[in-house]
Order: sequence, then C-alpha cells, then structure tokens
Amino acid sequence: MYRKAIEKLIEWKEDADRKPLILNGARQVGKTWLLQEFGNKYYSKTAYINMDGNPRMSKLFYDFDTDRLIQGFKAETGIDIEPENTLIILDEIQEIPEAITSLKYFCENAREYHIVVAGSLLGVSTHKGVSFPVGKVNFLNLYPLNFEEYLLAIGKDSLVELIEKNDINMIKVFSDKYKTLLKEYYYIGGMPEVVESYVNHKDYNRVRKIQNEILLAYEKDFSKHVPEKDLPKVIQIWNNFNIQLARENKKFIYGALKPSARASEYENAINWLVDSGLMYKINRVTTCKIPLDGYIDYNAFKLYFLDVGLLSAKNNLNIQTILEGNRVFIEYKGSLTEQYVLGEIKSNYDVPINYWSNDAGQAEVDFVIQCKNEIIPIEVKAEENLQSKSLKVLAEKYKTKYNVRTSMSDYKENDWITNIPLYNIINIKKII
Repeated sequence: MYRKAIEKLIEWKEDADRKPLILNGARQVGKTWLLQEFGNKYYSKTAYINMDGNPRMSKLFYDFDTDRLIQGFKAETGIDIEPENTLIILDEIQEIPEAITSLKYFCENAREYHIVVAGSLLGVSTHKGVSFPVGKVNFLNLYPLNFEEYLLAIGKDSLVELIEKNDINMIKVFSDKYKTLLKEYYYIGGMPEVVESYVNHKDYNRVRKIQNEILLAYEKDFSKHVPEKDLPKVIQIWNNFNIQLARENKKFIYGALKPSARASEYENAINWLVDSGLMYKINRVTTCKIPLDGYIDYNAFKLYFLDVGLLSAKNNLNIQTILEGNRVFIEYKGSLTEQYVLGEIKSNYDVPINYWSNDAGQAEVDFVIQCKNEIIPIEVKAEENLQSKSLKVLAEKYKTKYNVRTSMSDYKENDWITNIPLYNIINIKKII
C-alpha cells in the first residue's frame, strides 16, 4: 500500500535542519505501518519501541539525559543505534508524557539522531499539562488514504497516471470509470484496514463490518480518554453530527443536541473530538479577503468526519444505495460529497479551510481556501448540477480571480468559473 506521506518523510530525512518528528493523525489511519515501512526502506536499521503498557519505558524518562536515553533505547530494542543510519520510532508516545518533553532535548543536544514519534490521540494528550517542545519538533499529518491512494491500492495505476499528469482530455474519456470508482470510494473510504480488506476479499459486507468495528473502537476510546464531565457531551455530538451534516444547512446547531444547549456547554467536547483527529471543524468566514483568518466567525461552523467511508457507515448506507443513487442516497449524497472534497484538500494541501455565507444567509459556498495571495472559493455539487448562484454572488462581491465548482460534470472553463470533476479535485492547484 503506497502512502504519499512517505515522500514527506524522505524530505524530513534529507533536511539538514531536521528536528524530531511528530506524526499526527487519528487512531487507525496507519501511522505505525507508515513509520515502519519508512524505516525498512530508507534506513539500515529501525529501533521500534511501543510505549503502551511498557513499564521499562515508563521508568526510563526520569530525566532527559539524551545519552542515557539512547542507551535505554538500545537495551529495549537490541538494536545498535547509530546516528544517520538508524530510525528511532517511539510509538504510542502519549502513554508516557515525559517522552514528549524529551524531544526538546534531542533537538538541542542530539539532533544527529533520527527520531519519529506517533500516538493515538496525541493532540489530546499534549493538552494535559505536558511540557510540550514548542519549536523543537517537526510535524507531519497523516490522513486516511485519499482517492488517488485508494486507486493505487486497488490496482488502477493507469487511471492515477492520468490524474498525476492532469491529462484533462483523457480523464474525460474515462469519466465513467472514475465516477463509478468514486462512488465506491464513498462507501469504502480510506481507512487502511478497510482498504486492505477490500483489496484482498472484494467483499462489501466485510468492509462495513470493519468500519463498524472502527467506529466502536473510537467510542470505547471516549470512556478511556475523555474527561468525565465532558463524556456525555462528546457522546451526544458523536451521535448527532452526521444527522446535522445530512441537512441542507450543515451549520452545526447546538439546539439539535438538546433544546437548552449552549456553545459554552459543548466547547470542550467539540475541541476534544477535533484535537483527537476524529472530526474537522470548518469555520465560517464573513468576508473573502486576505487574510482569511482575520474574518473568521468562530460562532458559526460545520463538523465533518475524518473519513468518507466511516461517514457512510455511520449513516448505515449500503453499497447499492450509493452506486445506484436511489432515494435513500439522495438525503446523504451532499454530505458524503462535501466530506470527500474536504478530505482531498486536507490530505494534499496544507491550507486552512473555511466556508462562506452572507449575512442574510441566502448565499453559501461550501469551502474557501487561501493559496498565497489568492482566495479560492469552492462550490461542491454531488451530481452534474451546474447552477452556481451562491458562488456567483461571492465572485461578484469580492472579485475573486479563481472560482471553482466541483461536480460529476467534465472539466469546463468559462470567463468567471472553472468546473473541476470531483474525481480530479486533487489537481485544483494545477488547474487554476
């Protein structure tokens, strides 16, 4: 299974100013596999240590003497760790908070060692009084497999090659194949275990079973990691967010949780879900001008999930519903399509993502991103509908140079708007 993130890891390895690396990502997106694959392919030796339930490691970090710590890593792994040719992997590092603090000292005193760390819910654990090594670490985010990685996993290399070349004419020729595979991806998604199962068995029922097991594992994590006072609220949001996403107006409404709900009551619970990597919080911007972050309305936002396949599982959609597009699918296709587009942007571009609506609430554009000195609004259409009234309102008001609509229709460009097929949205920067 090929993951694009390995290219970023290679860049990190070759960077003369390399610092210890934190690989961020939700549980079960493949962090451990990726780091071990990276070590096996690009280093002579890999010293892998799992911190979870490891009493020796919990005793090791009583101070931050890097020479002593390296000796401890050698004793634990049996690997003769040498700078430059050994990758040190500290997995489940959130189980030993002092190990996170130690990265500062490896950066300052022993940068010759190549150290990468990963951990489920790492973002949450760093909020628990840990002395975090600010400015002393590099970061890399790992997401579920995007559509291109999924196509590679199922052996559609030639279709990926067309996307990578951005061969618009050839992509159009094979649009029927891309459309079918994209709908299939809406069901399967990009969780590595799920994709691997589908590759090996081609069994949609098995896919759904694994997805439901992943969802259940996340729910069990709640009772283990969420502060007791916030647990009921996290569960409420978990059981409700997909219903809100299915509505035409996808703005998160606290009153949908319970009639008397207030923002202050649920803020910590939402932050926990976002910090854990399970959900993405997309804020509204009131104005489409640079810098976008100067116009964020923090009181209005949408909550999306980490994976389109898990969202379809949470909505209990079967494969026939998605591929055939029956009446049940109509209710959810908008949320699945927006979830897909969000995932593609997040996995390929390191840019903040917001949405826009006017004050009257009569016009709304699904996503707005800032690339260098340009504001790019992106309107998402689940089918071949080419009406873009809200995007037109935005474009005329803010005189945006690039305006993108993404839909199942073929590539099309006119004087003010560019339509990019959903299955080629990965190339948005190349196209515009």
